[in-house]
Amino acid sequence: MKFKVSSSALYSRLTAASKVLASKNSMPILECFLLNVKNGEIAITASDSEKYLLTSVPTIEQDEDACFCVQAKTILESIKELAEQPITFEFKPETYVLKGVHSSGSFTVVAQDAAPYPMPKTVSDDATTLNISGETLLNGISRCLFATSNDEIRLVMNGIYFDIKPEEITFAGTDGRKLVRNTVSSLKSGITAGFILPKKVAAILKAVLTKDGDDLEICFDSDKASVKTEDMTMYFRLIEGRYPNYNAVIPTNNPYTAVVDRLALASALKRVSVFCNQSSGLVKVELGNNTLRLTGQDNEYATSAEEFLTCEYSGNPISIGFSSQLLLEITNILEGENIILELADPSRPGVIRPTEIGADEDLLMLLMPMRVD
Repeated sequence: MKFKVSSSALYSRLTAASKVLASKNSMPILECFLLNVKNGEIAITASDSEKYLLTSVPTIEQDEDACFCVQAKTILESIKELAEQPITFEFKPETYVLKGVHSSGSFTVVAQDAAPYPMPKTVSDDATTLNISGETLLNGISRCLFATSNDEIRLVMNGIYFDIKPEEITFAGTDGRKLVRNTVSSLKSGITAGFILPKKVAAILKAVLTKDGDDLEICFDSDKASVKTEDMTMYFRLIEGRYPNYNAVIPTNNPYTAVVDRLALASALKRVSVFCNQSSGLVKVELGNNTLRLTGQDNEYATSAEEFLTCEYSGNPISIGFSSQLLLEITNILEGENIILELADPSRPGVIRPTEIGADEDLLMLLMPMRVD
């Protein structure tokens, strides 16, 4: 049988599907893409046995149906450097030989039988459905992903919590040292539910979704979920367990509040962090008289640095220690010209908010303090 397809369209869809592939697989067949050529399109499936990504690309021409597996790395490298052009594939089911012919040459690979390829388990019939815009989902994932944990004991911390209420949805992520809470009140689902999205799945969605994408559908039950867009479906297992009460650790009364230029703070943190203790990364933040002072030192190597920034602050002087790396990461993730730094005392966490955010959104990032000797 023969079929013809656009080289760039095929490569784009194969690249998206490859995001779920693992470097090591328990089943050799999972090193392959499952390609099902039928009804004028190529249905592409990729999996690591726990996550499945299904997408498709239309064919230009097709004379018969075919279903086979092909090594993912081989087919990707075969068409990676091709300019946009039609590729004609010839598949011989009796020998499983797949030949690709393009304008400047051809290549031949040996395909595999599709029968052993495992298929995804779909969500139950009584699953909960959430319709959400691609931009809202992508923003929630992008803001919370860095705060998730890699804890082998508290597995619930290894994902982003979707706290769904009838009038709003909150995305939350924490590893015990940092926390992100992003509430969107424009999404009025009318349901009360929640689930924990695994961080590996979140990273894949962050890579394949776009902010200008159409609305998508999330279906989930007690242990499985799917995300469906116009051209992609992803199936995966959820993290089971009870997510911690993230609101309980957020200070509600912070008497010390400063408004700081975000990019200036990020630049200063980069310079000072070079001189911080390499094991702790401690940076001391001092506020007083419209000035923010950053101090970093490493007594072992007798190095130190300090930076002064102008800010909006008229309260009493206060000094608190933070991880320079985590504070810089938060500063880089937040958007807008200025950020608000809210502090209570050196033993309580600091809260960082953007000054500019949508009217129907609330975003805060929390960072636990470090002891300053």
